[in-house]
Amino acid sequence: MSDTALRNPQAAISPAEREWQRHTPLQRLLRFAVWLVIAAAVVQSLRYIEIIPEFLYDAPEQMSDMLGRMWPIDWDYFGTDVKAGLIETLHIATLGTLLSIVLAIPFGLLVASNLTPHRGLNLFARIVLVASRSVNSLVWALLFLAIFGPGPLAGTLAIAFRSIGFVGKMAGETIEQMPRGPIEALQASGAGKFSEIWYGYWPQLKPAFMSIVLLRWDINVRESAVLGIVGAGGVGMVLDTALNLFQWPRVATVLVSIFAIVIVTEVAVTQIRKRVL
Repeated sequence: MSDTALRNPQAAISPAEREWQRHTPLQRLLRFAVWLVIAAAVVQSLRYIEIIPEFLYDAPEQMSDMLGRMWPIDWDYFGTDVKAGLIETLHIATLGTLLSIVLAIPFGLLVASNLTPHRGLNLFARIVLVASRSVNSLVWALLFLAIFGPGPLAGTLAIAFRSIGFVGKMAGETIEQMPRGPIEALQASGAGKFSEIWYGYWPQLKPAFMSIVLLRWDINVRESAVLGIVGAGGVGMVLDTALNLFQWPRVATVLVSIFAIVIVTEVAVTQIRKRVL
């Protein structure tokens, strides 16, 4: 090897070998394997879905026929049944959200490792929060229907148990990201655990927690609107009755009402978060 190559190792490397590459050969192989697995999963899913081409071709005509049967909308039906169903839906969402706050706060405190430095309690709280988020609200509703029977009570409990995981997880993550300065000052002054939580954690948590609760309430209004399909109260029961009786103008009334109440709650929550929080 020449003296030049010894003094400057880069000079012994050809321009093609010095070309920059974003990924190593192993990384490129792993990326190709991931894309291959995704493609195989998509193909396998399409095989099991069993799409019938004739139904796809006929779908626009069927949709047009359904919309034609929905028109004109039966606005008289709003005052008789839909209005009461919407009010019950708002009650289910509100009470379910309030109940979830009461149940989620202890788990949110336990899951935060900086507030509860105990791995066993952290793991227990995390399992509860994951279980709450993993089960869909319709499944919770079916479970409580079997216990309490049809009605808004089952819907309220379904919304509450579904929301525990969301509220608790967001609260716990917010607590873990808080600066330690105010907490350490309280600890240095000899404050107890409750004083730490009330005067150290809560003032920092309050704005984010209120925003979390408002966001969850907005989500719960939407979820409560469909719980009635399984008999858990709310406007969903009115929709299910109209669908079963093929009363398409009334179905249109319910759908338009649900859309309107979702838009109203979205605007209300947005304005409250901007002006109050």
